[in-house]
Amino acid sequence: MNLFNLKEKKEILLKKENIFFLIIITIIFVLDRYSKFNVIKNFNERTYFVNDYINLDLIWNIGIGFGLLSTDSNLFYSLITFLISFVIIFLIYISFSANIVDKFIYSIIIGGALGNFYDRLIYKGVPDFIDLHYNNFHWFTFNVADIFITIGILIFIIRSFFIKN
Repeated sequence: MNLFNLKEKKEILLKKENIFFLIIITIIFVLDRYSKFNVIKNFNERTYFVNDYINLDLIWNIGIGFGLLSTDSNLFYSLITFLISFVIIFLIYISFSANIVDKFIYSIIIGGALGNFYDRLIYKGVPDFIDLHYNNFHWFTFNVADIFITIGILIFIIRSFFIKN
């Protein structure tokens, strides 16, 4: 690489819009950390009833989204964690050259993904605590990071399939 390419890459990284989206990622990460910190600190082994549709119930997810691929194998856990880190790095990389709308979408996903990735590294599992239900039907238990990842993916799908560039 020559000096021109390094200078050009530095300018791309320091664009005002990239700094704005880095702030979005940071805010989402902090919101997720704050919620998880409080849940981990204040929960004992009981379920907290919020209303007829929401309970707060701390569970530790060692799989990926919604508990998929959960296993007791350390090797498999490490492999999944490595794969998640690769996906996050890839999203960060492509977000630098994306248009503003896509940068916003990627920022939402990255912010949530970093929150859950942090938990995988520090706690060896992701604390999920939001339990949505209707009568005896319970949706998967999730957390704030999962909300942002899901919103980002839904916006990405809608944009990809329904909105022409």
